[in-house]
Amino acid sequence: MRRISSAVIDEESQVDLTPLIDVVFIMLIFFIVTATFIKETGIDVNKPEAPTSTQQKKANILIAIDARDNIWIDRRKIDIRSVVPNIKRLRSENPQGTVVIQADEESRNKTLVEVMDAARQAGEYNIALAANR
Repeated sequence: MRRISSAVIDEESQVDLTPLIDVVFIMLIFFIVTATFIKETGIDVNKPEAPTSTQQKKANILIAIDARDNIWIDRRKIDIRSVVPNIKRLRSENPQGTVVIQADEESRNKTLVEVMDAARQAGEYNIALAANR
């Protein structure tokens, strides 16, 4: 009788981890689906200082201008002529987002103005310039 009772006790003392694994897996899926992902332009930009800068809450259309006046959107170097279609595409994906232009300190003002004009041609008038505090 002692052997039978110890075998029963051993089987009952084991914890079934299947429900725990299911719960963790469901939580992982929930966090992946609900997480907002930050899009980067793909390059490091040396932004100018601005003590009065404010943070944009929904900045989903990021455009970078590097020191050599190259324009970058979604980690791709693009020509000034393709800025308008890229902004329209990104705007259709996220109509709530705003355009943020990250211009390097060494970039020319002409390139910045051309990108801002292209954004306005794409129908985006809410444009922000990125700066460090």
